[in-house]
Amino acid sequence: MLLQRRASDKVPGPEFIRGFEHIKRYWDEKLGVFTAKILPGEFYVSVNGEAITTVLGSCVSACIRDKIKNIGGMNHFMLPVQTNYSDNWGSSKVSNSTRYGNWAMEHLINEIIKHGGKKENFEIKIIGGGRVLDTMTDIGQNNVKFVMDYLKQEGLSVASKDVGDIYPRKVVYFPDTGKVLVKKLRDRATQTVEIVEKRYFESIAKQPASGEVELF
Repeated sequence: MLLQRRASDKVPGPEFIRGFEHIKRYWDEKLGVFTAKILPGEFYVSVNGEAITTVLGSCVSACIRDKIKNIGGMNHFMLPVQTNYSDNWGSSKVSNSTRYGNWAMEHLINEIIKHGGKKENFEIKIIGGGRVLDTMTDIGQNNVKFVMDYLKQEGLSVASKDVGDIYPRKVVYFPDTGKVLVKKLRDRATQTVEIVEKRYFESIAKQPASGEVELF
């Protein structure tokens, strides 16, 4: 297992999986644990008892872990086009609209499996998909429907979910225990999340995804 420490860490933290050098990690005084903060389009997998946090508006996070080996991670994604989502996510007709969701789910699952996790031991929790962006289409609901259909077609069940509503959420996930902390945000926080997600939405709409990923 290829692990390394980030040289810029002021306080020596747990080793992290090679390939996640770009993810910001810090010591959370309140939680008393090293925490990895992921942004839209990112994911993180931990094997060393870290927490993973993000803030979700219309985006969705899948929190997945092997409950036997306590290896797991979390992603943060949004479908890139404002079309009504079809449940035929694997077809060419809708592949363009689901490519980022596919990438986010497959890379997260494959990374967990790569480091010893097994699909039959997965515990999965789904968070987010609020109606935060002011668009004709409920992007959050499309994201939720996509991930639920994706997991169903992969033969994976969902242990719990906290989705929908009109508020952004701050999420903290502990892959080693499966615990998820969710706080609904209001007022100025909602405006900030909306700005970030609009920028993310615009960026992925302009840039085609490349590369196919298969589960193994």
